[in-house]
Amino acid sequence: MTTRIQRDETVERRPRPRVVAVEAVRRPRWAWLLVVLVLGGVGYWLVSRSGTRLPAATGPAARGSVPAVPVVAATSRAGDLPLYLTGLGSVAAFNTATVKSRVDGQLIRVVFQEGQFVHEGDLLAEVDPRPFEVQLTQAEGQMARDVAQLKDARLTFARFRELRAQGVVAQQDLDDQAAKAGQFEGAVKADEGLIENAKLQLTYSRITAPIGGRAGLRLVDVGNVVHANDQNGLVVITQLQPIAVLFTIPEDDVPAVMKKLTAGERLDVEVYDRAGQHRIATGVLLTADNQIDQSTGTSRLKAIVQNEDSALFPNQFVNVRLLLDVRKNAVIAPVAAIQRGPQGTFVYVVKPDQTVEVRPVGVGPTSGDDAAIESGLSANEVVVVDGVDKLRAGSTVQVRTPAT
Repeated sequence: MTTRIQRDETVERRPRPRVVAVEAVRRPRWAWLLVVLVLGGVGYWLVSRSGTRLPAATGPAARGSVPAVPVVAATSRAGDLPLYLTGLGSVAAFNTATVKSRVDGQLIRVVFQEGQFVHEGDLLAEVDPRPFEVQLTQAEGQMARDVAQLKDARLTFARFRELRAQGVVAQQDLDDQAAKAGQFEGAVKADEGLIENAKLQLTYSRITAPIGGRAGLRLVDVGNVVHANDQNGLVVITQLQPIAVLFTIPEDDVPAVMKKLTAGERLDVEVYDRAGQHRIATGVLLTADNQIDQSTGTSRLKAIVQNEDSALFPNQFVNVRLLLDVRKNAVIAPVAAIQRGPQGTFVYVVKPDQTVEVRPVGVGPTSGDDAAIESGLSANEVVVVDGVDKLRAGSTVQVRTPAT
């Protein structure tokens, strides 16, 4: 019995060490949790204390948390804004003449050089003049004969008139002599015409320049027989100084141009190259066409350019700018700075603290890359021209120049 009781006590005592071991394991976990909570409270207290000591750092820190938006800006200015009308055009010779022979004959001499600048009346070529010299001699000989016959007829008529007064001859004979004298007077007049015609043909054998300009390529060589009815002629002369520029403008701008022309105002024209980058020449608007092309909705204008440096050439494609008016003392800003929204047009103005302000503006006429601002903006204010997609009112910006 004693042995059994001891075994039971042994059995009862065995679970107790296990409970003690579990409690020994659980107690360190709660302790570590308490340590973490204490450290967190200390850290929060330190952070709050540092925030109370440095209040000025919270503003820049909060602002610096959002990066500045890089933008390109420009400064508005005050000045005169020229208003231009632009159009596509081409250069045309102010006058063009195809030189042709007025007589038939063999071309015996060509005086001009291809591409040479000639003046009006300069000798260009010569047709064989001998046939016309012969015609002149024949006409002069025939006139001399008719003049002699006229002289004899007049003397005979004078004698018949005296005999008629004496009653020797009949009135019919006197009238016949008067008619003969009149016939010879007519023959002499015809001879004078033949002589003038022969002289004119002789003059036409010397082919001269009808206008001043630049001679083109020679179309007929020496030795060929030319005719007055030839289609091609001998050479084409184009007048390049001055020269004409034809260009088109929209039909909506025609009334303003016609108002200026009717008032007799001078409208300057600037001619640019095909790319529209380099100015080639300047001129003056000459006139406008009398109708509008319905297929394109444009009207043609004609300007005159002196072209003293021969920079323009016929059939050259150009861009033309017509100075229509000048807006005096206007506030000028880039067109790229003007934005449009539901409330109208506005710009982003960069303030001294590098933040932007949304400013409603009234936009006037534009010319090229510039626009006249009628209200809402003054001179020497900085406006954003590029990078507005990410901007809002109050956004911080980093201004860059267009070059960078």
